[in-house]
Amino acid sequence: MNNFTFYNPTKILFGEGRIRDIAGEIPEGSGVMMTYGGGSIRRNGVYDEVMTALQGCAVEEFGGIEPNPTYETLMRCVELVRKSKIDFLLAVGGGSVIDGTKFIAAAVPYDGEPWEIVAHYGKPVKSSIPFGTVLTLPATGSEMNNGAVITNRALNAKLPFMHPSLFPRFSVLDPAKTYTLPPGQIGNGVVDTFVHVMEQYLTYPVDGKVQDRFAEGLLLTLIEEGPKALAEPENYNVRANLMWCATLGLNGLISVGVPQDWATHMIGHEITALRGLDHGRTLAVVLPVMMKARSEEKKAKLLQYAERVWGVREGDDASRIDAAIEKTRDFFESMQVPTRLCDYGIGADIVGEVVEQLKAHGMIKLGEKRDVTPQQVETMLKECL
Repeated sequence: MNNFTFYNPTKILFGEGRIRDIAGEIPEGSGVMMTYGGGSIRRNGVYDEVMTALQGCAVEEFGGIEPNPTYETLMRCVELVRKSKIDFLLAVGGGSVIDGTKFIAAAVPYDGEPWEIVAHYGKPVKSSIPFGTVLTLPATGSEMNNGAVITNRALNAKLPFMHPSLFPRFSVLDPAKTYTLPPGQIGNGVVDTFVHVMEQYLTYPVDGKVQDRFAEGLLLTLIEEGPKALAEPENYNVRANLMWCATLGLNGLISVGVPQDWATHMIGHEITALRGLDHGRTLAVVLPVMMKARSEEKKAKLLQYAERVWGVREGDDASRIDAAIEKTRDFFESMQVPTRLCDYGIGADIVGEVVEQLKAHGMIKLGEKRDVTPQQVETMLKECL
C-alpha cells in the first residue's frame, strides 16, 4: 500500500428531515443562488423545505441544469451570479446538478475563458464560491468530493475536472427524498456506484487490505440492497444504505494508497457525449467487456473479486473469472440496466467515433498502468455491440 494523504472537509447531514438544518450552515443574510434540474423538487416537496430552511437569506434560483450538465447552460447561471450579490450556492438535486454547481462556483471568479477550467482539469482555478448540496439522487458521490464532469455540446466533449476548493461545505442526505425516483434512475445510480468502486478496486494487489475489504463491503451492499430498492420503493433502510454507499464510493476514502483505473468511465463519457446515453448505462455496457479484455493483467484482483464478492471458488482461474464477469453483467441486468449497445439502438458506427474522441482529448493511455490504447478500446467496443 502506497503513501497517501487523505483530506475531505465536507460535512454530512444524514437522515430524514435534515434539510431544515441547512439554516445553521449558511451565514444568515447571505445571498444564495439555488441551482436545480427539472421540476421534480417542486413535486416531491424538497423545494418547499429548502425555501423554508433558507428564510433569512436572499434567494435566487436557476433551474434547468440537465443530466450531463452542459457548459452552455451553466454559463447562463455564471452570468446571473456575476450580476447578483451571491455569496453562496446551493445545489438541490443529483450528481449532475452538483457537478454543474461546482463548475459555476469555479467559473464565476475565473478571469479568462471558463472552459479552460475543464479543458485543463481544474488547474487554472484560483478560488471558488462556497456551496452546499441537498442530494436527491444518490449515484455520483459528487456530494462529498471535489470533482465534476461537464459536457460541451459545441465540442462534443464530456470531460472531468477537480480542484481542492470544490468540496461542498455541507451535504444533506435524506434517504426519504429518493422514494419517488423512477426505477431507471435507481438502476443507473446503483450501477454508477458499483463501477465507481470497481475503478478503485479492480486493479492489481498492493496489500491494501483495509481498502479492499471496504470496497468489497460496498459492492456486497449494493448487490444486496439494489434489487430491494426496485421491489420496495419506500423502504427507508434500503434507501439509506444505497445513499451512503454512493457517497462512500467516491469520497476518496477507498482510493487512498491504492492504484485506480477509470478507463471504463473515460470511454463511457465519450459514448454519452456522442449519443446522449445515460452515464450509468454506458458503464454497464463497458465494464464487463473491459474486465474480460484485461483479465490477464487484472487476474489476481479478479480472482479475489470472484471469491469474496460472488462466492465463486470452484473451477480453474479462467472459469472463475468468467463466472464473476457474468454475475456482474447479470446484476446490472437485474437492476433493469441493459449491458449491450444494441439494447439502446446504438450501432457499430459508435466504435470509430469514440476512438477518435479519445484521441482528440488526449486519452490515449488509459487504465491504472496507462497501457490501454485507442486500438484496444476499439477492439473492446466491438464486443459491446
